[in-house]
Amino acid sequence: MPPFVLLALAIAAEVTGTVSLKLSEGFSKPIPSVLVVIGYGISFSALAALLKSGFPVGVAYAIWAAIGVAAVALIGAFFLKEPFTLTMAAGLVLVIGGVVLLELGSRH
Repeated sequence: MPPFVLLALAIAAEVTGTVSLKLSEGFSKPIPSVLVVIGYGISFSALAALLKSGFPVGVAYAIWAAIGVAAVALIGAFFLKEPFTLTMAAGLVLVIGGVVLLELGSRH
């Protein structure tokens, strides 16, 4: 599987697991609870395959974490009605900007 497909799969699965963790209400709801385990299992498996392919761990983790944080924050705001302020938006911009700089720096 191409590296960025593995990375996208890892991110999507992690976001699914994290949102499901919120929806599981402390693992008291069975379907979201199962999705937590499946989501994290797929995410870590895809991330492991990505790293095994030779993808740099620092860049992989930075992209995985930053996009995951941004996606979960936006899903929380738009679908779970959690607060989202301009300060939080600025923080997400800084996180994503840092990942871009890591990616650019790894190419030298």
